Amino acid sequence: MFKRLRQDIRAVMERDPAAKSVLEVLLCYPGLRALFFHRIAHFLYRRRLILLARMVSNFSRFLTGIEIHPGAKIGSAFFIDHGMGVVVGETTEIGDNVTIYQGVTLGGTGKDKGKRHPTIGNNVVIGAGAKVLGPIEVGDGARIGAGSVVLQSVPPGATVVGVPGRVVFHRGNRIPALINLNHADMPDPVADALIRLQDQIEQLRAQIEELEKGVYNSGHKAV
Repeated sequence: MFKRLRQDIRAVMERDPAAKSVLEVLLCYPGLRALFFHRIAHFLYRRRLILLARMVSNFSRFLTGIEIHPGAKIGSAFFIDHGMGVVVGETTEIGDNVTIYQGVTLGGTGKDKGKRHPTIGNNVVIGAGAKVLGPIEVGDGARIGAGSVVLQSVPPGATVVGVPGRVVFHRGNRIPALINLNHADMPDPVADALIRLQDQIEQLRAQIEELEKGVYNSGHKAV
C-alpha cells in the first residue's frame, strides 16, 4: 500500500503544475487522501469486512467530497484533480496512470447485479463533469471530454466528447463531421440553433415581402 502511495504522490507531482512539494500534496490534495482511504477500505472489503469498509469509505467522502465504493479496483498512479463530486461505483475497474477531474461519475445504469460499472484502461484522462455509465470499457490512452456522457465502449486511443459521447479522434486521426476537443473551437449548439432560426426568419420575411409586393401590384393594375 505504501508503495502505491509513493506512486500516487509522484503522479500528482508530475501531472499538476500547481503542486510545489510532497508535503503540500500530502496535506492539501483531497484526491490523494481519498485514494489513501480507499486503499484501506478496499483491503477490508476484500476480507469481507463490508460494514467497516463502508464506514471508512463514508468517512473519506465526508472528509474529501469524493465517493469511492470500497469494492472498486484502482491501479497505481491514479490522480484525482480537485475531486469534489467524484463518484466511483462498486464494480468499477481503473487501470494505471489514470487522471480524472472534479464531478466525474463512473456509475451504473440500473439495478442489475454483477458487473454494472465501467472498466477504465491505462493512461486514460476523463474531463471534469464527465459521466461514464454502465459496464462498458474505455480503452488504453482514451480521452473523455469535459461534460460528456459516455454510454458505449470507447476504443483505445480515442477522444470522446458530447451528449451522448461520440468519438471525434481515434489514434490521432480526426473523425469527420463531428466536433473537436480543442476547447477554443468547441461549438455552441444553442447559438448555432439561434443562427439557423434567424436565417429561416429572414427567408420567410423576404418571401412575405415578395408576396405583398405581388398582391399590391396586382391590385394597383386592376384599379
